[in-house]
Amino acid sequence: MRLSGLLFLWLLLAFPKTVTEACGQVITLNGEWQLSYWKQPAAPVRSPEGMQRMAAKSIPATVPGNVELDLLRAGLIKDPMIGNHVNELRQWEGYEWCFNRRFITPQLRGDQRVNLSLLGVDCLADIWLNSRHIGSVANMMIEHAFDITDVLNRDGTDNTLQIIIRSATLEGQNRLLGTFSIGGFASEESAYIRKAPHTFGWDILPRLVSAGLWRNVELRVVQPVRFRNVHYYVSQIDTASRHVQLFADVQVAMPMEQFDHVRARLSLSRHGKVAYTLEQPVVTPAFRCQWSLEHADLWWPRGYGEPALYDVKAELVDEKGRVLASDRQRLGLRTVCLDLNDMHSDSSPGRFRFFVNDEPVFIHGTNWVPLDALHSRDTMHVDKMMDMVADLNINMIRCWGGNVYEDHHFFDRCDELGVLVWQDFAMGCNFYPQRDDFARAVEEEVQSVVVKLRNHPSLALWSGNNENDMIAYQTLRNFHFDPNRDRISREVIPRVLYEFDLTRPYLPSSPYYSEAVYRHGGGDSLLPENHLWGPRGYYKDAFYRNATAVFCSEIGYHGCPCVESLQQMFSKDCVYPWTRDFEWNDEWVTKSVRRFPVWGKTYNRNNLMLNQIRCVFGDVPRKLDDFVYASQSVQAEAMKYFLEMWRGRKFDDKSGIIWWNLRDGWPLLSDAIVDYYFRKKRAYDYLRHAERDICLFVNDAASGSLALMAVNDTRSEVRGEVTVSDVESGKHVFQGRFHIPRNGKALVTTLPEPHGQGVYLIRYAVGGRTYGNHFLYGKPPYVLSDYRRWMEKSRLYGQ
Repeated sequence: MRLSGLLFLWLLLAFPKTVTEACGQVITLNGEWQLSYWKQPAAPVRSPEGMQRMAAKSIPATVPGNVELDLLRAGLIKDPMIGNHVNELRQWEGYEWCFNRRFITPQLRGDQRVNLSLLGVDCLADIWLNSRHIGSVANMMIEHAFDITDVLNRDGTDNTLQIIIRSATLEGQNRLLGTFSIGGFASEESAYIRKAPHTFGWDILPRLVSAGLWRNVELRVVQPVRFRNVHYYVSQIDTASRHVQLFADVQVAMPMEQFDHVRARLSLSRHGKVAYTLEQPVVTPAFRCQWSLEHADLWWPRGYGEPALYDVKAELVDEKGRVLASDRQRLGLRTVCLDLNDMHSDSSPGRFRFFVNDEPVFIHGTNWVPLDALHSRDTMHVDKMMDMVADLNINMIRCWGGNVYEDHHFFDRCDELGVLVWQDFAMGCNFYPQRDDFARAVEEEVQSVVVKLRNHPSLALWSGNNENDMIAYQTLRNFHFDPNRDRISREVIPRVLYEFDLTRPYLPSSPYYSEAVYRHGGGDSLLPENHLWGPRGYYKDAFYRNATAVFCSEIGYHGCPCVESLQQMFSKDCVYPWTRDFEWNDEWVTKSVRRFPVWGKTYNRNNLMLNQIRCVFGDVPRKLDDFVYASQSVQAEAMKYFLEMWRGRKFDDKSGIIWWNLRDGWPLLSDAIVDYYFRKKRAYDYLRHAERDICLFVNDAASGSLALMAVNDTRSEVRGEVTVSDVESGKHVFQGRFHIPRNGKALVTTLPEPHGQGVYLIRYAVGGRTYGNHFLYGKPPYVLSDYRRWMEKSRLYGQ
């Protein structure tokens, strides 16, 4: 018998997909919902009863989702990824939204309970079940759970769930901001709203103040006997013997009569074989297990060894051997620390160096910005990006503070690939409120995020924020403003970390203006770790060459997307010319990014591209294909230069560089090396050659000569052969052998500084495999056609 379409849809809504986890059933409420919307009145609607007085309209919705995607499917807006359409979303910022769906009460046994788990609500919402208010949320970036057992209708009957979301823009007006919260780079209105900072507008993403249920909605059946949390951490490792001291802090929930009669059984397995076990009676709801592991397989970052992972299983077992509860995770055995001092000076040079398992690690990484301006689509991008991370041989990702927190799948991939993660807390370029209510909100957020992610071995550093110290100091130094008095980064966050994740290093801000830096005037030359943006002129300017920072955690250069992507992100008439009468057309300004159209013509960020092309090629090509090639080539040479300059001084006075950035989260003109549509710019291939663990490259002339450098980011010494030739003439400039110590570098030879302009081709062989690199010599301006010819003859990169 065939079901009608309507009946089939009703069954799909009423009987959602069910899976079983160790803790019990997980019933997904993802899929089709109903979305109602209305303009928010002066007194916002916060109940279903209040909705009845509004002239609400309704459309179908999809969860996870964003309201803009539902409006787009309903034909009510145009695609905000294209042209100026994102500006038209401003009119929707003052609306309220209600997500509505029905579901059947699951069948419960004994003392089982049901939690409603909202893994991502954007942002200020009231949750109603069967016309009863079960809770409110006010943070987009953390998970929320509510025990709804006593509100559910009887088994097998319908329940109505309604989630009413208020306007973040209008609600932000209700908060009085302190003087220092006004005038930061970030939008002032965002200071009190715990929503991804970029959504209010940034220089890499548009203003898109969305709303929605952007991560999963689930019912979780909670067992009376269960693990509440299991925290694994390593206290000590002997790398030579592979002896590991491992702790597991366990919290359980169970009826009182079962204590003393249940045992905790924990095991570590590799490749399906149990390697270590431990068993002890459960006499209290919180206890510690301790292992002394011999000959353990260690987790190493890329290049330094295998990122070995154990499958770790914890079980609660009764006296008859029955498993009452289980918890499964993956574990990497490693230690991580950050050796830093508070200030760089001539008498006390700056230190900012990561150690994993007591081995110093030179960092060559990338900044990770929002995967999508509409975060419900994040999951569709993660694996593609992580494949590129592996292809580029990136060993650290810095998760930038203007973003949301990535979910477990991202960290799982980093665990597997040996990629370290620097995690900013979600604050940036602003001075945040110091009041008790905001401090409590941040404390709840930090605790939630830390407890969720702390078992991932890839997670190497917590950072309090992005550039809050720098913005506050630079804009407010005339008022003797000291960033070290910031309650949030100096008190609230470290207090949570001290309690819940003591083993990981913490950086109060990036860059960090310590008490010593503040007392000595706060100049860039005092910072051991810094963001190097500067004048954005010629990439070999003194600003870059003479930077005193030991560690660079942001540095980048503009590069235009390819023609196909320009045609996809602009309306037909705006693709070319990009300027009209020497003024940027309006869509190119929107894609630059301009936060508000009423600001008029804002050219600065697009003019960076023009200026940077002029610095290298002398003039800006008028033909679009040539303009794109020139812009991408300048970006590629700049990024390659930054990375190789830093690697050439490995552990002398440099310990790592994290460039900006891998991919755009919205179609725009940017510093990313991959555009929103996953089309790679020329910098991608240049960096792929320059990021290898074992890499040979030429550093710029000193005292009339060039330095042919060899770097080795592995724990084994390396020997090989190298040939350097001039691409134009084919003449060999150098042939010889090289030897690089473990985790070190070597000067292979010095080369006379060549006359004129050209490209050296570097071919080197290690372990039976041959690799290539190039060096652009001479002083600009270069002729674009000459540069193109040299690169085509090198045959290193796709042209």
